[in-house]
Amino acid sequence: MINDLLIINRIREGDIKAFEALFHRYYSPLCIYVASITGSMEVGEEIIEELFYILWRDRKKISVLQSAKSYLYKCARNGALQFCAHAEVKARYKDAVLKSGSSCSVLDPQRQVELKELQLIIDGALNKLPERRLKIFCMHRNDGKKYIEIAQQLSLSVKTIESEISKALHTIKKEIENYI
Repeated sequence: MINDLLIINRIREGDIKAFEALFHRYYSPLCIYVASITGSMEVGEEIIEELFYILWRDRKKISVLQSAKSYLYKCARNGALQFCAHAEVKARYKDAVLKSGSSCSVLDPQRQVELKELQLIIDGALNKLPERRLKIFCMHRNDGKKYIEIAQQLSLSVKTIESEISKALHTIKKEIENYI
């Protein structure tokens, strides 16, 4: 426990080696744990990648009073439960749409125009992105590649990939907020 608290303190100070040590120690077991809750190893990996991204991004605000292991498992459990709750809401919505006799593919003309406008705004935001950021974003969103796969393919760090995707999402969000 004391060793874990020392590692957390080093991470708080920006020690990437300490972060990598923590990542390598807990990544696989956490993925398996989350997969046992969600039923999908792929979802487990996404949740744990996001957990470590947030851990690094917010490292200065981390308040770990118990062991790092307990903290990580608690965060992983919360992420898995949020995913399950969201999946349940999506399933209920889908059922409600199907029961109402509506079809998601048949939209009223006003809604179709709004969706086309929104797509144009998103496309415009994507066109404003620097070439590398756009490529990384498309590899993740369109091709379904994980951060680590993109990093290996482009010979970049996972942190760079996370940062580029975060910046791309921020740009898109700003454009959409102006539309809404």
